[in-house]
Amino acid sequence: LSSLYLMYYALFQLPQSTKALIDGNRIFTEFKGALTEQYVCEQLTASEIPLFYWSRERGDAEVDFVIQTDDKVLPVEVKAERNLQAKSLKVYYEKYNPDFAIRVSMADYERQDWLINIPLYAIELIGNLWVE
Repeated sequence: LSSLYLMYYALFQLPQSTKALIDGNRIFTEFKGALTEQYVCEQLTASEIPLFYWSRERGDAEVDFVIQTDDKVLPVEVKAERNLQAKSLKVYYEKYNPDFAIRVSMADYERQDWLINIPLYAIELIGNLWVE
C-alpha cells in the first residue's frame, strides 16, 4: 500500500514537478492532504502495521487506512488540518462497530466516546492504543 501511495502521487505530480520549483511552497499547500496521508502511510509501514483501505460500494464514503493487529480491526482517518470532520469514519464505525476509531490530525490527543484523535507528530505511538 505504501508503494502504491508513493507511485500514485509521484505520477500525479510528474507534469508539475518543474513548476513546483518555480512556485515554491504552493505545492505543499495544494497537496498537503495527500502528503499527510503519505507520511502516515510511511510511519505505519515502518511500524510493521498491516494496512488496508475501505470504501463503501457506492463510493460515497472511504477510510484512509484500516489497520489490523491481534484481534482488532480499526479504521484510521488522516486530516491535514484542524478541520476534524470525519464523516466517512463515522459511517465505517456505525457499520462495523470497532472498539474505537482513530483520527490522525494536527489537533492534540483526545479520546472521545468512540474516537481517538492522535496528533500527527505522535503517529508512531499508534501501536500502543490496543494495549490500553
